[in-house]
Amino acid sequence: MSGTNGRYRGFLMTEVIVALSLLGLLLAGLALSLSGFARFNRYQLVRQQCIAAAQAQLDSIAATGQPLPDGDFKRLWPKLSVSVKRSPGAGQWEGTELIEVTANGMSFHKEVKIKLSRYILRNEPAQENARDCRVASLLAMTLRGPKGRDPYA
Repeated sequence: MSGTNGRYRGFLMTEVIVALSLLGLLLAGLALSLSGFARFNRYQLVRQQCIAAAQAQLDSIAATGQPLPDGDFKRLWPKLSVSVKRSPGAGQWEGTELIEVTANGMSFHKEVKIKLSRYILRNEPAQENARDCRVASLLAMTLRGPKGRDPYA
């Protein structure tokens, strides 16, 4: 009698090949899902940048009456473009101005487009509003005392 059984020869090799094939399929699926998550995260990042850029333009127009200078905008958001559309308010919004800001960016091969709008008063002079902001910041600097130290700390 022999100690080996000829019927089960090569069974271990078959198990190893099947196990490695399944492991390869699992790793390929994991790589594909990670790639999908990376694309989604990149899209969300560009979307957040577009929202921030459009909000900054609206805030600048509301505070000073002018959009951000092109140099500052390109320095802050180099891969984005923005357009500003102004139109007079109608109906119950008469006497106001509708500001619509559209920010565009690219995430891989997909375009991200965010549109924000705000009504601002047309009668309120923007320069006076900007002057009030400068006075408020000057007042805050004065209250801090010499060399930027807070006298109340």
